[in-house]
Amino acid sequence: MKSLLPISSLLVLLGSASAFAADLNIPMSFEYLALDGKKVESSVFNHKSSLELAPGTHKIAIRYHEMVEDDFSDSQTFVKSSPFIVTLEVDGDHQYYLQAAEGKVVKKPKTFAQNPQVVLTRADKGQVNYQVTNTNIEEESFVSRLFSGNQAVDVSGTAAAATGAAGTAAVVATPAPTSAQAAVNATSLTAPVDTSKAAGANPQQMLQYWWLQADEKTRKEFMSWAISQL
Repeated sequence: MKSLLPISSLLVLLGSASAFAADLNIPMSFEYLALDGKKVESSVFNHKSSLELAPGTHKIAIRYHEMVEDDFSDSQTFVKSSPFIVTLEVDGDHQYYLQAAEGKVVKKPKTFAQNPQVVLTRADKGQVNYQVTNTNIEEESFVSRLFSGNQAVDVSGTAAAATGAAGTAAVVATPAPTSAQAAVNATSLTAPVDTSKAAGANPQQMLQYWWLQADEKTRKEFMSWAISQL
């Protein structure tokens, strides 16, 4: 009669099997968007620093996302890059690390965000087989959407498509909305996204709220529009 492995031995074997997965680690200034065609739930406020990867080739969409000093006030604002696609060949249970090519500290975040250059290394100093492809997928600014009537680009969704089996790191064109759609979109964009924050707010408070939410490009567009209204 064949002897059966005790439950404790089976648990050890199962634990050993799961340990063969590799990990890709990123700094706080980068965020995951998608892995192999699926969105990754992560943000600057809920940062996911590591992804577990099974052996094989993976496509991971990542972007640079850093808080910098604002040029127009004493506050801080966010700078974001377009997503870039890392194609990584995992050949063992390695610890992979991503960082900016210039080092751990990015000296000029706004310049870096325009063309992020990154490198991948392994904890054991072994060779890493990978490729990085930058995209020009961009989030349309709030002001542009407000006056054009276009809907916001789903960057995470587009990045997920780019990391799919047949995905490419190209821009996905968004069809122009009809006049009726544009009217609906423009109406919805004028309403605050977070109604709890805007409830009872006067126009000045609402302007301050949206100013703090906007990036540098959006603020410049708003300033140009505001000056033209004087």
